[in-house]
Amino acid sequence: MDSVATQLEILDLRHFTARELRPLLEAEARAWEERLLWNYHSSTELLLQYLDSRILPGFVSLDHGRIHGYSFAVYEGHKAVIGDAWSERGNAALARQSTVALLRHLFELLRSTPGIDRIESQLLLYDAGALDEPFLEAGFAVYPRLFMQLDLPPRVPMCCGSLPAEIELLPWSQNYYEASASLIHDAYTGHIDASINDQYCSLHGSQRFLHNIIRFPGCGVFAADQSWVLRHKSTGNLVGLLLASRVGVGISHITQLCIARSWQGHALGAALLTHAASQLTQAKAITLTVTEANLSAVNLYTHYGFFTRHRFDAMVYDRGKKG
Repeated sequence: MDSVATQLEILDLRHFTARELRPLLEAEARAWEERLLWNYHSSTELLLQYLDSRILPGFVSLDHGRIHGYSFAVYEGHKAVIGDAWSERGNAALARQSTVALLRHLFELLRSTPGIDRIESQLLLYDAGALDEPFLEAGFAVYPRLFMQLDLPPRVPMCCGSLPAEIELLPWSQNYYEASASLIHDAYTGHIDASINDQYCSLHGSQRFLHNIIRFPGCGVFAADQSWVLRHKSTGNLVGLLLASRVGVGISHITQLCIARSWQGHALGAALLTHAASQLTQAKAITLTVTEANLSAVNLYTHYGFFTRHRFDAMVYDRGKKG
């Protein structure tokens, strides 16, 4: 047990039951809905199941004996992904003190875990720069990202030229699963996002990424009826992909939009965006995340009416790249 500024105690997450942590997680779920229009209920329930299994590495902060915050991570082979670090928001200074302490304890644990040489984190509820101090101290690289939103129907009609004659737009099907993973791996070769999420760096990782989007509620509930592919008519190869999930009432979140490198620059991304907006007649908004340095994508989304609702940071620690 450690004391933090005589107020906070930091204890192992596995000492606590899901029942004890539920009020904190439900408060966080309300923050997700207020901040990002995201119904986080399914994710909360899934996380509570994992917490009761006592398998997640992490910590809980106590303020005078009362649960105030928590953090946890997930191991994925050679890397750890920080799943969350969140504290009650009633007292802003105390919340930050709690979250920073939780992160520092988590960093120490993860970096001392045998076989772990990489740590990734994207804490969407925090403004960019809000938690720079502990991450930079620990040697993380920082990648600012944008959470963007398009209100529907668009105030300005979304127009896009017709697709090339050899390309066809088709509804998503499970039959495209393997081809989609191959497309994602190809599209992100040499891309800045492959520095943020190393799943893009291999076909196996891209398959795992796709599996997580489709099977798990962490990014909402996958919506096959709101997802499409672009296919080359003669070869049958996929050249484009838009996947979406339902994250709230009337809110669709684009979890993946990518174009094969050999077809980039042919307005295929614009075609997928405009098609999605035209089909989501019952939705109130479309949201997505994009890395700020990915200017071509940011400019595309801005051109079609997306605005930045929130700016946050992706953080990466890579032991192999430390001097």
